[in-house]
Amino acid sequence: MKYTRLGNSELTVSRICMGCMGFGDAANGQHSWTVDEAHTREIIKRGLELGVNFYDTAIAYQSGTSEQYVGRALKDFAKRDEVIIATKFLPRTPADIEAGISGQAHIERMINKSLQNLGTDYVDLYIYHMWDWNTPIYDILEGLSNAVKAGKVRYIGISNCYAWQLAKANALAEREGFSKFVSVQGHYNLIFREEEREMAVLCEQDNIAMTPYSALASGWLARLPGESTKRSEEDSYAKFKYDATKAQDEVIIRRVYELAEKYGVSMTEISLAWLLTKVTSPVVGATKLSHIEGAARAVELSLSAEDAAYLEEPYVPHPLAGVMAQNKPANKNDKHVWSTGSQRI
Repeated sequence: MKYTRLGNSELTVSRICMGCMGFGDAANGQHSWTVDEAHTREIIKRGLELGVNFYDTAIAYQSGTSEQYVGRALKDFAKRDEVIIATKFLPRTPADIEAGISGQAHIERMINKSLQNLGTDYVDLYIYHMWDWNTPIYDILEGLSNAVKAGKVRYIGISNCYAWQLAKANALAEREGFSKFVSVQGHYNLIFREEEREMAVLCEQDNIAMTPYSALASGWLARLPGESTKRSEEDSYAKFKYDATKAQDEVIIRRVYELAEKYGVSMTEISLAWLLTKVTSPVVGATKLSHIEGAARAVELSLSAEDAAYLEEPYVPHPLAGVMAQNKPANKNDKHVWSTGSQRI
């Protein structure tokens, strides 16, 4: 395993981050492929053996049971200061807003619950899971900074945002003396490269770490078209993200297969080896031992410039899909998100 610094933080993370969305009590989740606690522990233990020290979960995953499973496994198999734990919080609900719960109070409640689930006193990276158009970003940043000051959070990250949102949020944080986002977790892989248009440039300029999710496009980049798995057959969300561009994506996927044959490795290794040249640490979901083993091997693989260009050449623009397709205000005139008292940025 290789390691690197996470953006402007002092965190040293493995080049592979284990995505823990697939861990948790299936009765509390939305996915049939969720794995139970025994298998979660087996996968996390193997990840630690392979040198993975970076684990990403969220309070939303299986109603908090992902956090619980991850926390117990890491407590049993690793020393706390030797692992980097990232988790995420959800926006306020309509009921929260109706009850008058502020953004700051909401974050305090969320982090306290996550710490309870994880069984730890702090998280290394606390991530704003998705943009909340109903809560001013000033309140979000102040709430996150309060958690940092309290020692409950070391650094903060953001997920599912546009480059302009991240840039303006960090500008506001710098002006107000709040903690700044050190990482961004967006949708980015070999068949969905829209992050390269603006986000990647911003991150390079400001040394913000990119830790993308869907690194293997829900498995599409790990097998030939037509080769189905239980997950691919049953994962309606994955189909929602990728079915619309299936034909153009298959050209790239077949090139991944060609290079896997050429290098004598798996398609997973080719896909991730390409992504590792672009980002700090991709979040790779694991529901089997082979998933994390293949991801770890990818760190050691180097593609030639010609082969990387061969993979990239067929790409065409893709429409936004998934969470980002919904990242917009309910009202086009809703600009209160940038309010800071009587000031705006």
